[in-house]
Amino acid sequence: MDKAVIRPQTMGSKAAKKNWFAREWKHFKKNSELFLLALPGVLHKLIFLYLPMFGLVLAFKRFRFDKGIWGSDWIGFKNFEFFLTSDNAFRVTRNTILYNCGFILITTVSALTLAVLLNEVGKRWVKVYQTALFLPYFLSWVVVSYITLGFLDHSNGYLNHILALFGTEPVKWYEAAKAWPTIIVVVNLWKGIGFATLVYYAGIIGIDQEYYEAAKMDGASRIRMVTGITIPLLMPLIIILLIISIGGIFRADFGLFYFIPNDSSFLYPVTDVIDTYVYRSLKVVGDIGMSTAVGLYQSVVGFIFVLTANVIVKKFNSENSLW
Repeated sequence: MDKAVIRPQTMGSKAAKKNWFAREWKHFKKNSELFLLALPGVLHKLIFLYLPMFGLVLAFKRFRFDKGIWGSDWIGFKNFEFFLTSDNAFRVTRNTILYNCGFILITTVSALTLAVLLNEVGKRWVKVYQTALFLPYFLSWVVVSYITLGFLDHSNGYLNHILALFGTEPVKWYEAAKAWPTIIVVVNLWKGIGFATLVYYAGIIGIDQEYYEAAKMDGASRIRMVTGITIPLLMPLIIILLIISIGGIFRADFGLFYFIPNDSSFLYPVTDVIDTYVYRSLKVVGDIGMSTAVGLYQSVVGFIFVLTANVIVKKFNSENSLW
């Protein structure tokens, strides 16, 4: 009697699996061109992002080259303690979070403003402005550091020459810690705002022009159209980019914080972040397990930030959340 009960369920389960595979195969054949186009990107992610994740095991080991990854001794959370109990942990964590919050806020507002202004200028000049904004994005941080040095050098910098015209004494910028939060924000904004602006500009030109035509017929001003049409329709894009940015709030751009301040020890209190701290620690200690532990710590906290931000957004408007 039991067999008579179980058998139809088993047959039903096999039939369901067969239908699932048939349905998925049909879906794959229907979209085979799209899957083929996505294949290089998928392989890139698999090889360079997912396969190296096996190395996370080093965060819990005292790595020795002669023993290899699997032969090295397990030490639990000792590598995490190295960072969390150090005197500099609070300082570098504070700098990393505050700088990233500032970058997200200032870049979003500035890029949105520039995207709206780009939409207002004639098509003839749009390409010129786009190129001027986007060009710094392709420069490496090493090149940007030399440009910054050209402005801030104590003896021959442009900024000190300008200050001399007003009778002000030259400033040793690479020793003046108070000025560097502003300098870091300005340099990051100059280099990255072009990409963010183009993303929002692409979103603006995708808005149906009938909305604007209807608003013009009702006598709406340009500012009213921006606040009543452009910003509300861009809100899903803004929120998605914000959630993604929040995921990286525990990661700092190493090039920005290492090359631009020129690794000046006078500026460590305001320019030292988690990534530069780990790099300098590795130069002195040479502990691979510790750097892996800090990287895992950054990833886990960033993942928690993304989940939290998505839950908050979903609570207010589920259509704007990632899932």
